Amino acid sequence: MALHHGMRGRRDKEERPEFSVNPLYGEANPVSGMSGEPPCHRFPDGPMAPTTAYQFVHDELMLDGNARQNLATFVTTWMEPQAGRLMADCLDKNMIDKDEYPRTAELERRCVAMLAHLWHAPDPDTVMGCSTTGSSEACMLAGMALKRRWAKRNPVSYPATARPNLIMGTNVQVCWEKFCDFWEVEARQVPMEGNRFHLDPQAAADLCDENTIGVVAVLGSTFDGSYEPVAEVCRALDDLQERTGLNVPVHVDGASGAMVAPFLDPELMWDFRLPRVASINTSGHKYGLVYPGVGWALWRTAEDLPEDLVFRVDYLGGDMPTFALNFSRPGAQVAAQYYTFVRLGREGFRAVQQNTRDVARSLAERIEALGDFTLLSRGDQLPVFAFTTAEEIDTFDVYDVSRRLRERGWLVPAYSFPPNREDLSVLRVVCRNGFSVDLADLFLDDLASLLPELRAQTAPLGKAVTAFHH
Repeated sequence: MALHHGMRGRRDKEERPEFSVNPLYGEANPVSGMSGEPPCHRFPDGPMAPTTAYQFVHDELMLDGNARQNLATFVTTWMEPQAGRLMADCLDKNMIDKDEYPRTAELERRCVAMLAHLWHAPDPDTVMGCSTTGSSEACMLAGMALKRRWAKRNPVSYPATARPNLIMGTNVQVCWEKFCDFWEVEARQVPMEGNRFHLDPQAAADLCDENTIGVVAVLGSTFDGSYEPVAEVCRALDDLQERTGLNVPVHVDGASGAMVAPFLDPELMWDFRLPRVASINTSGHKYGLVYPGVGWALWRTAEDLPEDLVFRVDYLGGDMPTFALNFSRPGAQVAAQYYTFVRLGREGFRAVQQNTRDVARSLAERIEALGDFTLLSRGDQLPVFAFTTAEEIDTFDVYDVSRRLRERGWLVPAYSFPPNREDLSVLRVVCRNGFSVDLADLFLDDLASLLPELRAQTAPLGKAVTAFHH
């Protein structure tokens, strides 16, 4: 989550120290009357009516962007009203308290079993798994399991004389860099080269040694939406083991793709069908179609999740094994995930994900047809695509496009690629459930209408200029 420095840098801390409450929805108060103004940055001296508190917080939140126009986030921004009601029913249920809420715990267990079956676990009954607050926590847990397994294989050298390392592409999500920093693991990253924007299998194998805890393969890069070649990575590591004896496990970061590929690309080999894949994570709150935040982490067998990482507590009643970075969290998202699984089934998920892919592919093709842009990906893997300005365009860049689209309410991120392609800056569009063909048409109309003014510029304005309008 973002860090904040209290009131530091807040322009309004002296100019506007209090909220303004409209007298029309204020309620009579013997001290402050109908228009009492509570302070912004400290606790008010007394309570206020719930309708009043609701209204002025609601009014502040009106200035947030429209979630349906946010084409930057992978996170679900729409669910059915029935799912919302179900989540409201469960807001007071603590997911960790499985003795008090055994049926919520049962729904979590069923979700793990469903994912184990979906991801072709050889024996679903031996799979270990849990829900998390999202893919970031799931990745942290998977990384911890890889490191602990490595330590058990190297009891003499660890931790005094050896530093564990983890192999990944430079395109991984930032949570993997956090894991390596927080848990003192060397991040060995394979850079991008030319038009290869993700992990190279042989380069990954070449970086492995006796202190490698694992290789991370990403099923759906956040940079361009492409799948990494998980099967090829496993084959390169099979060859490495045959030559050197090194047995390096693979973790698949399927934050988005693990809830897309099983339905749209069933023949793609990326999951537990590959014996070298030890663990998989996904985000229930991305293409799992649930509001944030929920994620899932699964291990092929109990041996892949060392028992000494699992804690058992009894001070909430009963014996509760837990593997998590936090403790208490609501059970609402788990209930919503189970609702989504049983509500849609395989055919429903296939229809929803196919629709988002169709929208992504169509929109990418129409943006390419404008003539001002070059596609890096086409939305035919994840329903995500990246594009940059055409080579001959010199009056504007992707940052100008992103800025101008914000003026129409569209949030489309512009960013540069990681090493060795820092020279490449792109725009990325994430198509999610709820981003319909009609909305895509409106987006394309807005983009096309901006181009005459952008072409008329004398030079790009640069990334420092930003704007947001409603």
